[in-house]
Amino acid sequence: MAGVAGSGKTTVGAVLAERLGWDYAEADVFHTEAAIEKMRSGHPLTDADRLPWLRAIAAWIDDRLATGRPGVVSCSALKRRYRELLADGRPGVRIVMLDGDRDTIAARMRAREGHFFDVALLDSQFAALERPTPDENVLVLPVTGTPEETVDRILAALDLVPRHLRA
Repeated sequence: MAGVAGSGKTTVGAVLAERLGWDYAEADVFHTEAAIEKMRSGHPLTDADRLPWLRAIAAWIDDRLATGRPGVVSCSALKRRYRELLADGRPGVRIVMLDGDRDTIAARMRAREGHFFDVALLDSQFAALERPTPDENVLVLPVTGTPEETVDRILAALDLVPRHLRA
């Protein structure tokens, strides 16, 4: 599950994993304390700051693949090279990007409580965002509707069957 901060990655990712009966990981748990403090203090992360985080997420994905336990992980994956680091060479890994305009996302961020990511950093997220191109095979969905409706669209687009419907 990819997208800028506040796009709904955590909520939609958790609902998707629950519906499928898959493991779920929130990418924020893979950040170092130093990276979290940097963001908490209002400073955007650099590519160098993000690399250990992305490698840790990739290792989580590799563990799921090696053990045959499917999973969903939320990660901003703002740049093409980040998405490549997470998906390339991993057949079956699909990236879903939640897409919305800055004003909608900012309103959502102001409404949430207790998150370390300051809404002031949102502009840096949009500045860093490289929208997926068709050759990346990324499913891009608008952040309209409820999380459940978004998950319904993901399940349909990726031809996934929720756990309660499996034989």
